[in-house]
Amino acid sequence: MKTALKLFLHVFKVNSLEIVDIALAAGRSISQSQQRICLLQPMKQFVTILAILFLAPLALVLAQRQTAVSAQAKLIVKQDIPYAEPADPRQKVDIYGPEGAKNLPVVFWIHGGGWQTGDRTNVQVKPQAFVDKGFVFVSTGYRLLPDVDMGTIFRDIAKSIRWVHDHVTEHGGDPKRMLIMGHSAGAQLAALICIDDRYLKAEGLSLAIIKGCVPVDGDTYDVPAIIETAETRRRVHGQPQATFGHREKFGNDPAKHRDYSAVTHVAKGKGLPPFLILHVADHPDVSAQAERLESVLKNAGIPVKRLAAKETNHSKLNENLGLPDDPPTKALFEFADEALKK
Repeated sequence: MKTALKLFLHVFKVNSLEIVDIALAAGRSISQSQQRICLLQPMKQFVTILAILFLAPLALVLAQRQTAVSAQAKLIVKQDIPYAEPADPRQKVDIYGPEGAKNLPVVFWIHGGGWQTGDRTNVQVKPQAFVDKGFVFVSTGYRLLPDVDMGTIFRDIAKSIRWVHDHVTEHGGDPKRMLIMGHSAGAQLAALICIDDRYLKAEGLSLAIIKGCVPVDGDTYDVPAIIETAETRRRVHGQPQATFGHREKFGNDPAKHRDYSAVTHVAKGKGLPPFLILHVADHPDVSAQAERLESVLKNAGIPVKRLAAKETNHSKLNENLGLPDDPPTKALFEFADEALKK
């Protein structure tokens, strides 16, 4: 040890007193640094606490989003599948299902658009929402006015259901557990197909395959009533009548108007499926039509529920179906669960 110290003093040309001075200076420097560290320590703790308070909620939100994303089923999408031979470009379906699907219940969706516009691809978040709940989701197209008449549209829907019944097992669906749904014009089509069984019978099917019906914000379950309502409103306000209104769309024939109304064909003993009728609460026409359909179904002993959706409109009610915390969506999934138990 002494030898090493002598060597150090010789190499660095310092004596023992200088070494003591250096040691004392170093000691003072370390003491001052420790004092500064002691002063900074509370500030560091305060900054750390602020960071935790700020970042913790952000981390929670990110974790929740990541959980929601990871909870989503992977969508397997098959598009532009024809259901008729030869097929018009609108006589096609798109099918959405989870990876590895097998024997899942099927949602058959009918788009709206006044029987004149719209497309089967206008499905918003519905496919993902239903697939996440364990369904196969099918969106159908159909030919439109004025290229075809209303009766042809009904037959297109029935033909599409027949194709889905025959082929949905190839996509993981159960053909004996179908829920028929539609918005606006699609609501009228859904209700009619699920009540007037002549169209499915023409395709060799029965209502037994349909476990539930969900018409969304339709105004034509009783066609003569909406014609009278709309034309009276225009007449008393001195407005011109529509050149292609409900009267013309449904054939300009009172007998057809009655025949194309779902309420006309409601009867006991037909095996009609349960209904969930969704509509905008503050719209008088769709509210009156929903109440009318509900009343007729109840009188025939058909299970029916009606939800008047608040703080929404015709478009938003459709677009929001499938979103978290959406009351109509909650009612829809509860109805589906209950209907499929029977």
